[in-house]
Amino acid sequence: MSKLDFSSYDTQGFYDEMFDENNVVRPNYKLFLNRLEQIGQGKLNRLRHSTDRAQLSLGMTFNVYSDNQGIERILPLDIIPRIIENSEWSFIEMGLQQRIKALNLFIQDIYNDQKIIKDNIIPKEMIFSSDAFLSQLQGFTPPKSIWCHITGSDLIKGADGKYYVLEDNLRCPSGVSYMLENREILKRTFPELFEQLDVKPVYDYTHVLRDTLESLSEKEKPTVVVLTPGIYNSAYFEHSYLAQQMGAELVEGQDLTVQDDMVYMITTHGLQRVDVIYRRVDDDFIDPLVFNKDSLLGTPGLFNAYLKGNVVLVNAPGTGVIDDKAVYAYIPRVIKYYLGEDMILPNVKTYICDEKDDCKYVIENIHKLVVKQTDASGGYGMLIGPKSTKKEQQEFIAKIKDKPRKYIAQPMINLSRVPTMTGDTIEGRHVDLRPYALYGNSINIIPGALTRVALKKGSIVVNSSQGGGSKDTWVLNS
Repeated sequence: MSKLDFSSYDTQGFYDEMFDENNVVRPNYKLFLNRLEQIGQGKLNRLRHSTDRAQLSLGMTFNVYSDNQGIERILPLDIIPRIIENSEWSFIEMGLQQRIKALNLFIQDIYNDQKIIKDNIIPKEMIFSSDAFLSQLQGFTPPKSIWCHITGSDLIKGADGKYYVLEDNLRCPSGVSYMLENREILKRTFPELFEQLDVKPVYDYTHVLRDTLESLSEKEKPTVVVLTPGIYNSAYFEHSYLAQQMGAELVEGQDLTVQDDMVYMITTHGLQRVDVIYRRVDDDFIDPLVFNKDSLLGTPGLFNAYLKGNVVLVNAPGTGVIDDKAVYAYIPRVIKYYLGEDMILPNVKTYICDEKDDCKYVIENIHKLVVKQTDASGGYGMLIGPKSTKKEQQEFIAKIKDKPRKYIAQPMINLSRVPTMTGDTIEGRHVDLRPYALYGNSINIIPGALTRVALKKGSIVVNSSQGGGSKDTWVLNS
């Protein structure tokens, strides 16, 4: 058995989650490292191959829209987990609860009194020019005044060892099914370690999700469904998985009908009233009578039924204004305005190209900045300045000058790394962290997360569509 040897492991000057700058293992990883060294390289390779087979057998696949071949792929799971101490997680929890509370107040305000605009905290053009702002919702308040029922903010840890929020995901945050299935696979891979390390469980996420959805209805036993775009959607595995685990029906737009502003599910036993819809269909496609008239994914009349209070949509339409990367830059001011507090989890410094001074700085320093399209996701519409060519930089400068509102820029942050299996060796790879929060009667932060890992050497792009993978995230109880 070839023994694993980490003596030559090189952190390369990055913040490493397992080893400090002197290559000494951090306390939260000591027990796990001992186990790795006992296993040896050969068995570790076999365990890695078995996790790949487990993912395929569970149907944990996704489609990449830019891939014309339409081939389903697994999201590669690296079997070396990310391990987070309890005190560190408590800090993340506090920061996310603060952020979600403020974001929800912000959304309620911009669709109603718009005090934050009147008080000149955020320019009205920044809100009204966002593609995700829905004017149809002005004057509307959802049940319990909750807009962002499910949040998946992306966090990173920089070279200083501190966490930063990179972006918020409020429209249809995805990936939680991978967090849950990764845990099941890792529990079978390292069964004894979970008890020895006292890892907090995540298995009850779907129960908490179901309770959250039901709490939004006035009915004692509401009918809950999951609305999916269908089998060709990249996250269809997740949609079907969550529906199954919650005991809810998985429906497509054609499975629902609206009569007298009430939503019904078409079943073999007739029509059944629907009370709560966990939608995984974007705003533009939920109702062809109001939004995209060519949409076959939604249900005619659904939006009006929602406005009348006859059905609950989760997350609420219109929350995507928070996902706009230009609006993100104002979140520190948003938290201060509504809560009177400094933000616990800071933003990454952001330059707004729609502001003259910021735009000038970005154009002059584009070679050392990360430029992002404000309405793009999945790692698309992005320029990583330090790794780009002069030609690519000039192309982005032209785009910025043409439509400055569509771009923001941030300094390139060296994401923290976690040892990762690469072929027959173990090397550091950059990671981010996507915790999941549920907001019903209270804000629940699930004690785990999807750690996404950039598998390509030197890459900081963790998105699955760009060749990224995932790790299980272990939050310790003590």
